[in-house]
This record gives sequence, C-alpha cells and structure tokens, in this order.
Amino acid sequence: MLRRILSLLCVAVAACTSAPEYDVVLTGGRVMDPATGVDSLLNVGILGDSVAVMSSGAIQGRESVDVTGLVVAPGFIDLHAHGQTPGDMQVQAQDGVTTALEMESGVSPVAKWYATLEGKAPVNFGATVGHRPVRYAVFHQGVEVLHVATNPSSVVSLGDRPAGANAPASDTQVEAMAEGIRRGLDEGALGVGFGVNYTPGASPAEIERLFAVAAEQKVPVFVHTRAFGIGAIREAVEAAGRTKTALHVVHVASSSLADLPQALQLIDSAKSAGMDISTEVYPYTAGSTRLESAMFNPGWQSNLPLQYGDLAWPLTGERLTKESFERYRKQGGWVVIHMMTEANVEKAIQHPGVMIASDGVPYVNGTGHPRGAGTYARTLGLYARDRKLITLMDALSRMTILPARRLEGHVPMMKRKGRLAIGGSADITVFDPATIADQSTFDAPMLTSKGIRFVLVNGAFVVRNGAFVIGATPGRAVRTTTP
Repeated sequence: MLRRILSLLCVAVAACTSAPEYDVVLTGGRVMDPATGVDSLLNVGILGDSVAVMSSGAIQGRESVDVTGLVVAPGFIDLHAHGQTPGDMQVQAQDGVTTALEMESGVSPVAKWYATLEGKAPVNFGATVGHRPVRYAVFHQGVEVLHVATNPSSVVSLGDRPAGANAPASDTQVEAMAEGIRRGLDEGALGVGFGVNYTPGASPAEIERLFAVAAEQKVPVFVHTRAFGIGAIREAVEAAGRTKTALHVVHVASSSLADLPQALQLIDSAKSAGMDISTEVYPYTAGSTRLESAMFNPGWQSNLPLQYGDLAWPLTGERLTKESFERYRKQGGWVVIHMMTEANVEKAIQHPGVMIASDGVPYVNGTGHPRGAGTYARTLGLYARDRKLITLMDALSRMTILPARRLEGHVPMMKRKGRLAIGGSADITVFDPATIADQSTFDAPMLTSKGIRFVLVNGAFVVRNGAFVIGATPGRAVRTTTP
C-alpha cells in the first residue's frame, strides 16, 4: 500500500513539474534581436500576446511551427504609413509590418480616427495629431478632415486653394490650433505631425509656436519640412532647438534631394550637441503625393527642381505634360514623383541611425506607389543581402528597435515592441533571408513581397505560409494613454 501511495505521489509531482505548454512554438529558427544582439538558433514559445520563452531546448506548444532555415525577428515598425486602411495594412503585413503608424500627416479628431480602426486592423495602428487637419478645422468652420491621406475628398471639397493650406494665420487662430493639438494629445496621439510643405500659409513663427506645444507635452514632432533642400531642414532643426522639442525629420532623402550629405551632417551635429533628433528613409528613388496639394502651387518647379515629365499618373501610367498636369490637378489624385538619385538613397540607408519607413500611400483602384507593399523586403533583400550596403542585423535594427526607441519614452506600449525578448509583445516576423525580396513595381504596386513566411501580431498569425490569413484583425491601438 505504501509503495502504491509513493508511486501515485511521483506521478503527481511529475505532472506538476512537466514542461509548460505554450499557445504557439516556433522551432529551429535563427532568432535575430537587434536590441540585444542575439543571433542564435532558438525555439520561441508564445503564450497569449507575449513571448514567454526562448530556449535552445525543446518546448511544447498547442501549435508547433517548424521555421528551420528562417530568420525569426521582431515585427517591423513603420513610423510613416499613410495607408491607414485595413486593406493597405493587409499588404503591409505581407511585407513583415506588425505596427503601422501615421506620424507625419497625423489625424484629427484623434479619438474619432482611432475608433474607425478598432477591431478592424490586421496590424497595430496609431497616429500623431496632425497640424494640417487641425489647421483646416480652424480655417474652415470646424470641418473634419480626419486623415488627409485616406480621406482626401474632404480637402478637395474645400477648393483648389483652401485657406487652411495657403492663408496666414492670426495669433488667435494659432492659439486655436494649439488647443486642437493639446486636445489630440489628451486623446492619446503619439506626438504632433507637420506637413509644412503642404501648408505654405503657415509662417515659421506659427510652426515654432506649435513645436513649443509639443515640447510642453513632452512629445516629439514628425516633420515634412517646408521645402526641399538643406535650408528647409535647417529651419526645422533650429526651431526644434529653440523650443527644446524632440524632432523627427521624415524621408530625409526626398526632403534634402541633392543636399543629402549636408542634411545628414546637420542632423548628426545636432544630435552630438544634445538634441533629441532622428530621421528615416524609404528605399525608392520616387516619392508620391496628391497633385492638388499645395506642394504644387504655382512656382512648384522652383521648390521641386523637376519638370512635368518627372511626374507620373498611376491610374494611367502616363508621364505628365503641362496640359495633363493642369487637368489632373483640377481633378485631384495621387501622383508619383521621380525625384531622387539611387546614390543618395544608398547613402541614407547606409548612414548610422537612419530608420526605415515606407511613407506608403493608400492604393486607389490597385494603383499607387510600390513602397507601401515592398519597403521592408526591399531593404533586407536588395540593400542588405544583394548589395551588402548594411548587415542583416543593422537593417533589422532600423525597422525594429530604433523606431520603438523613438517612441517608448512617452508611449508605454512601445517598450514591449521592436525587440524579441521574454515578456515582450509577440509581434514577430519570420522570413527566408535567401529569398526575401520586394515584388511591387510602379506598374504593379500592390504585388506583395516574397520570402515573408509568417507574421504574428499580438500572438496571432496574420501571415501563414506566405499568405495573408483572411479575417485576421489582432491589431491594437497604440496610444500614449489608455482611453
């Protein structure tokens, strides 16, 4: 009898001390975590929405996925995603993106915008409060632009030359903008977004006053500078310096054009002097924006040293002439701008600390710019593997931990993202380093990347065996505050 009791006790103890079972286990992959420098063959166990274990030993899961020969990396964080629709996010997920944030244009009203995506997003989402939509509301009797990229008709309806873009503001109007920005920050916005080139009516004094609001609230500003070249970038840097505002200069290659070396030197010097400053690049030689925007006000060819033929209309594929430019500008729509050299794009990608961000714009009838679908695979495949401009680990750092650190000081959720660590978010991208490549082109911009095998967002698969998981919507709102 005693022997039987001891036997039962041994079985009970064994059951209590047996290895835990995880929801998902990724086995045999090459775990690469730029935050810690880990580069090892490890098994990763996921429990709920978190990474629970990383081990060289065997672990058990309700679902076990063999990822031998593949890289297991933190999910990619895009700080510059204009394509804030579930459909555009689906394409981005297939490029390895797990968090897509609208930081340049921003949104307003902030709470209302977040509500439009709750429960519908394949990836995590968030935004700044935008100077542009706030300014439009002040100038146009409270009109809600909400999001100037995904809801452009609300801007077009204001006319070809809306006052919200082109008119100077009174002191009273600037203070009304300041209140609108504070309200957006109270609703959880991730900072303040400025498209200064799209609001030529906004004086340097207006921009500096609103930078100061961001500084008061201890959040960064994300800035598309007033024009293209070193002078406009210097204006933003000096205004941020005077107001002690954290500054992120968006798409540095297209913002600086031929002045890229000087722009990078200026940013480095400001950082060395103690300024909180950062920047990003997308790996393409063309940009894209709305043709009816104030960027193309009369005199645009001085601001942009380009000709009509450098502009392409994605809906037809044609290069523009003076006649077609005027016709399409009245109609309104997205245009592709062939404006940069490959040499400068490469310099920006190679430069230490420069992040990768897509600046992806919404797709319209399957047309648009390929960067929304291919930015991350293109960086890893073409620039890291094929051209060897940067190492694979360095490339990953620019799309994971660096953007996470840009935000984590004021966005608590980001402390768990951008790294692959126990207790961190189970936002994970699994890819084949030998085959990863972008497939999107200017003729077929929605072609999804290849080599991205699995993507998990908050522990749930959104890409499985290279295909999007239909109906997957595990994305969560990224805010500074909990609503």
